[in-house]
Amino acid sequence: MEEVAEPPKHDDPLEELLRRVRSYNPQADEALIRRAYQYSERMHRGQKRMSGEPYVIHPLNVALIIAQLKLDVPSIVTGFLHDVVEDTSVSLAEIQASFGAEVATLVDGVTKVSKITFQSREEKQAENFRKMIIAMAQDIRVVLIKLADRLHNMRTLDHLAPDRQIEISRETVEIYAPLAHRLGIYWLKSELEDAALRYLDPAGYQMLKAFVAKTRVERELYIKAVIEILSQRLSESGVKAQVTGRPKHFYSIYTKMQSEGLAFEEIYDVVAFRIIVDSVRECYEALGVVHANWKPVPGRFKDYIALPKVNMYQSLHTTVIGPRGQRMEVQIRTHEMHRVAEEGIAAHWSYKEGNGGLSPQKSERFAWLRRLIEWQQNVKDPQEFLSTVKEDLFPEEVFVFTPKGDVLDFPRGSTIVDFAYRIHSQVGNHLVGARVNGRMVPIRYRLESGDTIEVLTSDKQVPGKDWLNWAATARAKSRIRQWLRAQESQRSIQVATAMLDHELEPLGLTLNQLRRDGRLDQAVKELSVRDADTLLAQVGYGIVSVSQLLNKLLTPEELKLYRSEKAPQPVPAERPTREARKAAGGGVVVSGLGDVLVRFAHCCNPLPGERITGFITRGRGVTIHLVGCPRALETDPQRRVPVVWKADEESPHPIRLEVLCVDKPGVLAAITKNIAAAGINITTAQVKSTDVNRRSSSLFELNVTSARQLNNLMHSIAAIDGVLKVTRIGQQNGHRPG
Repeated sequence: MEEVAEPPKHDDPLEELLRRVRSYNPQADEALIRRAYQYSERMHRGQKRMSGEPYVIHPLNVALIIAQLKLDVPSIVTGFLHDVVEDTSVSLAEIQASFGAEVATLVDGVTKVSKITFQSREEKQAENFRKMIIAMAQDIRVVLIKLADRLHNMRTLDHLAPDRQIEISRETVEIYAPLAHRLGIYWLKSELEDAALRYLDPAGYQMLKAFVAKTRVERELYIKAVIEILSQRLSESGVKAQVTGRPKHFYSIYTKMQSEGLAFEEIYDVVAFRIIVDSVRECYEALGVVHANWKPVPGRFKDYIALPKVNMYQSLHTTVIGPRGQRMEVQIRTHEMHRVAEEGIAAHWSYKEGNGGLSPQKSERFAWLRRLIEWQQNVKDPQEFLSTVKEDLFPEEVFVFTPKGDVLDFPRGSTIVDFAYRIHSQVGNHLVGARVNGRMVPIRYRLESGDTIEVLTSDKQVPGKDWLNWAATARAKSRIRQWLRAQESQRSIQVATAMLDHELEPLGLTLNQLRRDGRLDQAVKELSVRDADTLLAQVGYGIVSVSQLLNKLLTPEELKLYRSEKAPQPVPAERPTREARKAAGGGVVVSGLGDVLVRFAHCCNPLPGERITGFITRGRGVTIHLVGCPRALETDPQRRVPVVWKADEESPHPIRLEVLCVDKPGVLAAITKNIAAAGINITTAQVKSTDVNRRSSSLFELNVTSARQLNNLMHSIAAIDGVLKVTRIGQQNGHRPG
C-alpha cells in the first residue's frame, strides 16, 4: 500500500506549519497565519473533540494538510477558521472585519451551516453538497479546504459511533474521494479511500492488511529487482530516468477483488512502477524499452500524454508480463507531468492570480465545473443533483471529434444523445440520428474514442422517456427530464383547466374569467404556490383537488350555489373501505394527504426502517420508493410528498435475495436453515450451478418485516462457510464474509 506520511511530530506544530509554507511560498504573511491560529484557539477554547483533545487540534491539522497541498495564505487562514462560524458565536461579518473579504468568502463556502429547512437529513446533505459545488466553481480553493477538512476527520474517525463511521466513510468514497481524483490529487484520494475502507468493511480491510504484510518482504525484493533491470535497460538505451516501484493502495486492490470475485492470491498486478524522464520524446523511448523487454498485455495501454485526462493528468500507462510471469503496471511521465499528477490542480496555482488562483487558460481545463453550475441551475431537486454529480465524478473518458475537428470528452458509455445535448439543448431535443465517421447510426449508438460525429435533427422530433435509458451524462439526463416535465406540466395544466371549466359551467363562469378577476392570483398566494401555472399543474397531478381550489376561487354565495347544483356522487361498490385503504398503506403515513392509497415500488421494494420518499401517481395514490432510487429520481419533484413508516409497522414485505456460494454439499441446507431460524418465509427459490468455477447462485424470494431483520439475515448467511456474497436484488448493498 502506498501511504502518505503523517505530518512530522514537532514540539510546536504551528512552527512546523510555517516551515512548510515557507518552503513553497517564502513571501507568505506569517503574522496573519499566527493571528488566525491564535484567533481559532481563543474562539474554540473549552471545546473538545470526541477524542477528548482540545478542538483547536482539528483546525491546526487541517491547516497542515492545506499547506501540504501548497495553497496560499488565505486558504491556510480559512483552515484555522472554517468551523468558527458554525461552532462558536462568531459571525461571518466579524471574520470579514478581522481577516478580510477573501477569507470570509472562503469560510462561507466551506461552512456546513444551512438555514434552509428540508424534509429529511438526506435532502439537507444533498443541498449542502450542491452549495459546495457552486462555491467550488466560483473558487476552487473551497473544495480543496473541504477535502483537507474531510481527510483529518477520516484520520480521527475512531472516536465516533459505528453508524456515524459508516455514514461518513460511505459519503467519503462516494463524493470526496472522486472529487480528489477529479482534481488530480491522487495521494489524497488514496488516503481517503483506504481510511474509509477500515470502517466500511473492517474484516475485509484487516484481512487485506494481513495479506499485504505477509508478502511484504517478497514484494520488496521483487520491486528492487525490477527497478534494477529497468534502470539498466533505460541507461543502455540512452534514456536518463528515475525509476520507482510501489504496491497499489488497499482500496484499489479491494475493489478489484470485489468486482471480479477474486482472492488476494489471484490478484497479480498489485505492483506499479513509475518512470520519470526529462522530455515527452523520452517518454515514448522509455515505453519502447519496456515493451522490448516484457510482453505488453493487449488493451492495457493508455496514452494520456496525447489525450490528457480532464483534470490535466498526463502519463503513459501500460501493463506488461514482468519477471516470474507477474503482471505489473508501468507509468511513464516527465518531471512536470509528475508534479501535476502528485499535486493536481495545486500544481497550477499562482499566488498573483485572483479568482481562486487559476488563470482563464487553466480554468478551461476544468470545464466540468462550469457544467456543474449549469446543472444546479436546471435541476431543482437537490437529491437528483447529487445523483447526477456522482455519475460525472466516476467517468472513464472517451474522446470524439466534431465535424470541425474539435475534441470533446465524454464518460465511457455515452451515446449520440449525450453528444447532441453537449452541443446545445435544442440540438438534443430535436435529435433524429447521426453520421459517425460518415456512417449513419441510431441515437443510442455508444461513442468510441476517435469517432467523428455529425448530428442530424428534425423539428418534428422530440425527446421520449426511453431517451433516459440511452443517456449517460448528467447534462443530457437533466435536459431530457426538464423537457419531459415541461410537457407533463403542460398536459396537467390542460387537464386542470378542462376540469375546472366543467365544474364552473353551471355557475356561468370559466377559469379565464376568474383569472382576469384576479381570483386565481389570490388563490396562488393563499396556497403558497409559486405561480398560477404551478397551481394548475398541481390540480392536474392530483396534489391539489378541484374542490380545494374552488373553495379559494368562489365567493360564499357561489360556493353555496355550486354545492346545491352539484349532484351527489355515489360510492362505487368496488371502492375500498377506509379500513382497507389504511391496510393498503402497509404501515406508511403520508403527510398532508390524509386517507390515501399507498403502493410500494417494485424497483426497490422498500422495507420498514429504510429511508423512503413518496410520489403521487395519477390514479394510483402514492408510490413509495427508497430515497435515492434511480426510478424515483426520474419523477417530477413537484409530485413528491413526505412519508414515514408507522412506529409499530410489522407487516411482511416481499424482497429478493441472491446468494453466491461455493458449489459443495451442505451449503444450500445451511442457508435455508438460517432463513427458517430467522422466522422468515421463503416464497420461491431458484438454484443454478456452473461447472466453470464450481460456484452456484441461489435466488430466494422472501417475506421480511423490516430492514433490520433482513440485514441480520444477510449477515448470518454471509458467515456460512462457503458463501461468497449475499446481495439484495434491486439494491447496491451486499454482504461478503469477513
